[in-house]
Amino acid sequence: MNKAPFFWDNYSDQPSVIKDKAYKKAMRKKFIFDYIKMFFSSILVLPFSILIMKLFQGKNELSNKEFIGLGVNLDKDDKNNTQQELIEELGVKNLIIRVPLWDIQNLDSYVEFAKSFNRLSSKNIVLNLMQDRAHIENKELLKKDLELIFSKFSSFVSEYQIGTTINRAKWGFFAVKEYLKFYKVAQDLRDEKFKNLTLIGPSTIDFEYYYNVRAMFNFYNIKYDKLSSLLYVDRRGAPSNTQYGFFDTKNKIDLLYCLCKLSSKTSDKIYITEVNWPLSNTAPYAPTSEKECVSNEEYSKYMIEYIEIAKKSKKIEKVFWHQLIAPGYGLVDNRDGKIVKLPQFYVLKELLNEN
Repeated sequence: MNKAPFFWDNYSDQPSVIKDKAYKKAMRKKFIFDYIKMFFSSILVLPFSILIMKLFQGKNELSNKEFIGLGVNLDKDDKNNTQQELIEELGVKNLIIRVPLWDIQNLDSYVEFAKSFNRLSSKNIVLNLMQDRAHIENKELLKKDLELIFSKFSSFVSEYQIGTTINRAKWGFFAVKEYLKFYKVAQDLRDEKFKNLTLIGPSTIDFEYYYNVRAMFNFYNIKYDKLSSLLYVDRRGAPSNTQYGFFDTKNKIDLLYCLCKLSSKTSDKIYITEVNWPLSNTAPYAPTSEKECVSNEEYSKYMIEYIEIAKKSKKIEKVFWHQLIAPGYGLVDNRDGKIVKLPQFYVLKELLNEN
């Protein structure tokens, strides 16, 4: 992820915005027909889905320990078992771990890192397999590296998020069509050699459900065993805030669940695999501008509200908070080599001890 025009920002744990505008424009032009398909399918699907979304009732009855998960990252590992100890203190049972395909040469380190969380108590682990252009463009390379990952992890990890943040060009995909072909490679490999694995997609970020429609209503021979969404709230405030005058967090969940019910390409099992708020006065670690940032107190309040809304909907199976250690948006600040547990760390600990 450090080959022009794609560069990784180690502060905010995400790719930098593509600065080569000519390249980005050319790539989007290349896939113009896929955007047209997305436009027309959205016109057909979204209005109808909005009309009927309240007809579908959720069914998940889960304890907070079953419902809440947390992201941990190898690049935050300090070799002192800090993350492992923090996870045990919190009492988290569900973890999501990023595995970048561009770092495949270090795969054994990711295997050991994932296994380390099971030494004291058993964890349910989702692997978040992150793409780059090399693996998007080269299907043989993708298949080879996915087979290596599945082989090394399948004895203790059964769930894999195939790709992430597919509606942001800086993450590598320029059209949903590219993602569908990417996912198909993983699905075909799973069906051929790893039949017990669960594949999760399409991993769109924010309230851009026209990308969901294209990924969930198409003629590709794919199916998501579970649906993943990086369902962030409008950055400027509470989960009760609305976009387009109507869509607060509850209504966004209702619409997403309705799309699952209407689509033949997915089950109605939904994971929210990434959500947080950016923290004030943490630049350059915050993933957004200061205007969108909140205090630790606001962050803690919004966390409680978001988890409560998602759980009460009975339409979400798991919410994975992003992430344990991250000065700009997480639960723990590790700047200057010090581990500082922020107020939201203790709030999540309390939530995990509730039913």
